[in-house]
Amino acid sequence: MTDKPRCHVLVVEDEAIIAMLVEDMVLEFGSEVVGPVASLDKALHLARNAELDAAILDINVGGAVSFAVADVLHERGIPFIFATGYGAQAIPPRYRDARTLPKPFSYQSLAEALRAALANQRCHTEAA
Repeated sequence: MTDKPRCHVLVVEDEAIIAMLVEDMVLEFGSEVVGPVASLDKALHLARNAELDAAILDINVGGAVSFAVADVLHERGIPFIFATGYGAQAIPPRYRDARTLPKPFSYQSLAEALRAALANQRCHTEAA
């Protein structure tokens, strides 16, 4: 067992079933879930104020895009992963190199993305 704290991962997803699945996957990975949140206002608040090690952002949240949340996370140096069913063309040029998970995604795909996102964080990154 490690003495490092568990990683805190913000989950921004407006589809309740998908949010529950992602939450389960993040917990199975061994990290703590912040959220999940289904609105950009709540996501922005948490992105600005919460103790976070990474985030998984649905691009389309309630008909709006989550790039403002990504901007805040980027300013704070917090890695994030875009989850999208729209493909790379939905991502603005400033985030073309961001990690993405094409929907639907498997636990393995999520785990690989989280492993990469959390590689330089000081928290425990994965369950045994």
